[in-house]
Amino acid sequence: MAGTGEIDVEPPPAGVDPVGETLLRTRFAVPKRPGTFVRRARLTRHLDQALGTPLTVVNGAAGAGKTLLVADWAAGLRDPVVWLTADTADQAPGIFWAYLLEALRAAGVPVPGEAGRPAEGSRVDRQTLARVAAALERRDRPTVVVLDEFDRVTSPETAEQLRFVLQYAGRGLRLVLVTRTEPLLPLHRYRASGEMTEIRDAELAFTSEEAQELLSRHGLHLHATAVRALVERTEGWAAGLRLCALAARQSTDPDAYVKQFEADHSAVADFLLAEVLARQAPGTQDLLLSISVLDRFCPDLVNALTLRADAGTVLAALHRDNAFVHYLGQSWYSLHPLFAEILRAHLRERSPGLEPELRGRAARWLRRSGALREALVQGAAADDWEFTARALVDDLALGRLFTGLRSEDLAGLFARMSPDVTGPAPDLVRAARELARRDLEHALPPLRRAGEELARDETAPAPVRLGFALLEALAARLTGSPARAESAAEQARLLRQDVPARLLDEHPELTALLLTHLGAARLWAGRFDDARATLAAVAGRPGGADMALPRWDALGHLALIDQLNGWPGRAEHKALAAALQAERYGLPRRPGAGLGPVVLAAVHIDRDELDEAQALLDEAAPAGPAEDPVVAAGRALTRGRLLLARGDARAALAAADTPVPAAESSPWVRDQSALLASAAHLAQGRPGPAGKAVERLAHHRTAGAVQTARARLAEGRPHEALAIVGNLPGDDRPGPAVTVRATLVHAQAAHDTGDPALARRLVARALLDGRREQLRRPFLEAGPWIRPLLGTGRLRELAGGWLVLDPDRSRAPRDPGAAPPARVPALAVEELSARERDVLLALAEMMSTEEIAAELHVSVNTVKTHLKSIYRKLAVSRRADAVRRARDLRLL
Repeated sequence: MAGTGEIDVEPPPAGVDPVGETLLRTRFAVPKRPGTFVRRARLTRHLDQALGTPLTVVNGAAGAGKTLLVADWAAGLRDPVVWLTADTADQAPGIFWAYLLEALRAAGVPVPGEAGRPAEGSRVDRQTLARVAAALERRDRPTVVVLDEFDRVTSPETAEQLRFVLQYAGRGLRLVLVTRTEPLLPLHRYRASGEMTEIRDAELAFTSEEAQELLSRHGLHLHATAVRALVERTEGWAAGLRLCALAARQSTDPDAYVKQFEADHSAVADFLLAEVLARQAPGTQDLLLSISVLDRFCPDLVNALTLRADAGTVLAALHRDNAFVHYLGQSWYSLHPLFAEILRAHLRERSPGLEPELRGRAARWLRRSGALREALVQGAAADDWEFTARALVDDLALGRLFTGLRSEDLAGLFARMSPDVTGPAPDLVRAARELARRDLEHALPPLRRAGEELARDETAPAPVRLGFALLEALAARLTGSPARAESAAEQARLLRQDVPARLLDEHPELTALLLTHLGAARLWAGRFDDARATLAAVAGRPGGADMALPRWDALGHLALIDQLNGWPGRAEHKALAAALQAERYGLPRRPGAGLGPVVLAAVHIDRDELDEAQALLDEAAPAGPAEDPVVAAGRALTRGRLLLARGDARAALAAADTPVPAAESSPWVRDQSALLASAAHLAQGRPGPAGKAVERLAHHRTAGAVQTARARLAEGRPHEALAIVGNLPGDDRPGPAVTVRATLVHAQAAHDTGDPALARRLVARALLDGRREQLRRPFLEAGPWIRPLLGTGRLRELAGGWLVLDPDRSRAPRDPGAAPPARVPALAVEELSARERDVLLALAEMMSTEEIAAELHVSVNTVKTHLKSIYRKLAVSRRADAVRRARDLRLL
C-alpha cells in the first residue's frame, strides 16, 4: 500500500510447480497392475498390519515385486492412498518435500496453505514440516503415505525430516517405504517398540506355487519339478522369473529352455542382453539401446533419437509384453533402471562414441519442446558445453543459477564444464556460478572476457547481452560500484525490447534479480528514495519459488532503509516479511543470509532487548569471500551499537572505524559511523572528540544535530545544546528512533537551563512517541537526570507497563561523560509481549519447542528467541523455573 511503508507479497497460485515447470503427475499415481500380475494373499495380509504401525518398510532387491505388491494392497483400502514415486533429484530436501506436499494435495489430504512450497533444493524449513505434521495429526483417520523407490532418497537430512514428521504426526500418519536399501531412519527404535511392519527380500521371494501361477499367466505350463528348479535358481526373484517367462515363451521347447536356464551361471546382465534384448527384432534392439540414455521418453522423442517414425507402436508393444518398459502416462515411458543401466553399458561396448551423439540429439529435441532442464542434463552428459551454456543463456534462464528449487543442481551440472570451452555463453555461466557463491576473485575474469567478446561481436543475441547485464549489476553491487550498476541497468532496459516477451514472462526472476541488485547499489550510494522505489517493485511482485529469493533480498534492503531513517516498526515489519519468505519457500538460514537478522537486531537494540539482538547478529555472521557491502556495513554498525549498549565503548569505537571494502564509499555508512564514534567518545567521557566526529552532520542530518547537542550538554554548555535542537534541519524527516532522542536531548537542555516545566512536557512527549515503538534505549542513554522525573505524577503513568523503575536489573542510564559503573540499577523492565505470553502458556502445558512452533505457526528459531527473552525478563534459566515464576507473578 503506497505511503504506508507496507509491502504486500502475493502468494503463489495453488497447484503450481515450485520451479514453474509442469509437475510429473504420474509420480503421484498408484501403478497399475499388469494382466500377468499374481496377487499373493500372504503378503497383502502382512501389509494389513501397516494400518496399525507408524512405519512400514518393504525392502527388497530390484525386480522383487515390491511396487506392484504395495500398489495392489493400496488399491484395496477404503480410503485413498497418498502415493509418491521418488526420483534421483529427491535427494535434495527441498525437491523431495515440494513433491510430497503436492502428492498430499493431489490425494485430497488438506495441507495448510501457510506450509508453502520450498524454493531451494538444498533444504526445507522446519516450520513447514511442523505444520504438515500438525495437519496430519488432526485428521480423523490415519493417512497412508507410500513412498515408492525410496532408495533414491539418499540425503540424511531428508530422512531426518521425514522422521520428524512421522514422530509428530502421531496416529495421523502411516508411512510405507518401498525401497531397495535400508532407509536412513532409526529402524532399530521402531522395531524395539513394536511400531514397525517389515517385509524383506526373503518374504518377497516367490514360492513354487506362486511362480507356477506367474508362469501360467505368461502362457507357460511347466512341470512342477521344472518350476521348483527355476525358483531355486532364481531364489524366487520376481524379475528373474518374469524374464525367464518372456524368453521361454518364444522358445520352441520351453521346458528345455528352463532346464538350460537352470544350469546357466551367467550374470543377470548377460541374461537380460541375451534373452531379452537379443530376442527382439534388430530395429527394436537398436531402439532400446538408444533410449537407454533417457530417463523418460515419448514416441516423438524416440523418433528424433532413432531417426525412425514408428516409435509409438514399438513402445506400446514393448510395454504390453512387459519388456521392462513402464508406461508413465500421457504418452511417456521409462525403462526399468536396471535394464537401462545394462543397456547403456552394452551400447558403449557395441557402438563406441554413439552415446554422446544420442544425448546431443535428445538435448536439442528437449530444448525445442520446452523441457530446458532435461535438455541441459543431456547436453552436459554429451559434453556439448557450448550448446548447454547457450541453451541456458539464450532461454534467459541464467537467473536460475541464483534462485529456484534446483539452483544448486544447475550449478553442479556446470561444475563439470571444461575450462577449454570458450565463448560468451560459457564464460557467463562460469561467472554466474562464482557470483552465486560470492566469489569475486574467480567470477570477474570470465565476466570480463564475456564483456570483451560481446563488445567485439555486434551481432550477439539480445538474451546473451541481457544475461551479461544481470551479472554486471550483481558484480557492481558486490564491489560497491553504483555507477557500474546504473550502466548495466540502462543496458538491460534497452535490451528488453529486443528479447521475446515470452522469455521475459517465463523468467521473471531475471528482471527481479537485476532490479534487486540495482536497488542495493542505489542504497549503497545513499539514494534512499530511488532505492526504495526500485526494491519495492520487486518486493511486491507476485510469483512462486523462482521469485522468492529476490523478494526476500529486496524486503531486507527495504527494512534497512526504514531502520536507517529511524522507523523501527516499519523496519521490523519488512524484516519479518523477509523472514516469512524464507520460511515459506525454505530459503537457507545459512550464515550471512541477508539483512533481515541485522535489521531486527538493530530494532531490538533500540528496545533494549540486547540478548535477542546478540542472537540475531550471531545468525548474521559473515559468509563467503565477498558479500554485499550494504550487508557488511549494516552488520558492523549494528554490532558496534550493541557493544556500546553493553558498555564496551572501546570496541564500539573500533567497529565504527572498521572499513568495508568497496570501490566507492557510501555516504550513509560515513554518517552512521560518525554517529557511532561520537556516541562511543561520549561513553568514554570525551565530549570534544564526540562533537568533532559529527560536526559535518549537524546542519543536514537530525541525528547529527542531536548527537552534537549531546556533546554540548556533556561539556556543560546547555544553552548551545538548546539552540541546536531548536533549529534542527528542516529537510530531514526522520522517524521516532531519532525524534525521541531529539526530544530527550531538548528536555535535558531545558532541565539544565532551569526550565523544569518544559523538560517535563518534553519527556512526556518522548514517552508517548517511544511507547508506540517500545523505544527504551533513548531513555537509558539520556542520563541520570531523567530518573526523578519518571518516578512522579503523569510521567510515571506514561512509563508504566513498558518503562518502569526496578532496582533488580543490572543496566541503568548513566552520564555519557562518566566511566561505566561496575553494577548499577537499570531503568527499563519490560512486560512480556503477547507472543511471549503465548509461548509461556505453551510451556506451562509441557509442550516441546517443536510443538510450540507448530502450534503458533512460527519457526523453531523464533520460539527459541522468545524463550531467551522470557528467561531474561523473569530472571530464570530453565523452563520449570519460568513457569513457577510466572505463576508467582500471576502471569498464568
